[in-house]
Amino acid sequence: MQIYHHSKKITLVQQACETVQGFIELYQRFKQKVTINGGSDSTITNYSRQLAAISLYYKKIPTSLTSVEVDNYLYYIKQNYPSISDTFFRLTIFSLRFVFRMDEMEYRCIQLPVLKSPKRLPVVLSKTEMIDMLNKPKQFKHRMLIALLYGCGLRCSEVRNIKVSDLDFHRSMLHVRQGKGKKDRYIPLGNCLVIALKNFIETYQPQTWLFNGKKKMGNSQDFDKKFSQRGVQWAIREAAKLAGVRKNVNVHSLRHTFATHLLEDGLDIISIKELMGHSRVETTLVYLHVAQFDKKRKCSPIDNLQGVRINHGIQYKIDFSYT
Repeated sequence: MQIYHHSKKITLVQQACETVQGFIELYQRFKQKVTINGGSDSTITNYSRQLAAISLYYKKIPTSLTSVEVDNYLYYIKQNYPSISDTFFRLTIFSLRFVFRMDEMEYRCIQLPVLKSPKRLPVVLSKTEMIDMLNKPKQFKHRMLIALLYGCGLRCSEVRNIKVSDLDFHRSMLHVRQGKGKKDRYIPLGNCLVIALKNFIETYQPQTWLFNGKKKMGNSQDFDKKFSQRGVQWAIREAAKLAGVRKNVNVHSLRHTFATHLLEDGLDIISIKELMGHSRVETTLVYLHVAQFDKKRKCSPIDNLQGVRINHGIQYKIDFSYT
């Protein structure tokens, strides 16, 4: 029996709503509960897809399944879909746990497998690699994007959502609005980023979003769509190639590097926790392998790259000029 019913016209959730008795009511209550709890649209999308898959497999809603049926399904996808990522399996557990609690079936949650979080060390770039990542891209826009991701420790969604109005040059601060967990925070920009951002704004004249997306043919002149997630990811991969970095670098690697460099420069773990927007210090300690507690003035680590001596004492300088 197949988990997926291949169709180009309708989604798994739509199929389940149309063919599985009671699913549409469960789905509506699920969406309502996630929204009330402050969950994101991506949570609704990811969880509902898993709920629809198991519902289509058994032709009945998950809350009516026995523990044996749930175990058989989990075993089935493990055995028949070995290429399925660990994330898919984990999302299945999370979605089932959510609807069981939603319908006050806590005892069913206990019967689900306990998921252990993988303990992997983060990919962290050296200061020399970071300088090359900042200098090698040809487009000023990409260099500025990398500078903010690293210099402020931003997530991909956070850098995409920066508005020109979020930059406070008088206080040298960036206002990150509605980050993970829908929390706001302020991050110091430092002297280097303030100068570079002023140059960037003067060059590109952004109106709303700091980083605009690519204009499509036929669009109006007042185009002001923010940079896409795929565009950010591509820019980082290309910068790593140009810099000759062989590590498996992604957008989040720059955030890891931000935190690690601040630790190496002497900033304490509590201050880094606040800068990164973590709710618990344990989250920060999971992937930050060095913790020094000499309190220093909060700044952007990008300032400490200027004048780094390598290669027989030659000083490196970051070039933020528009070319």
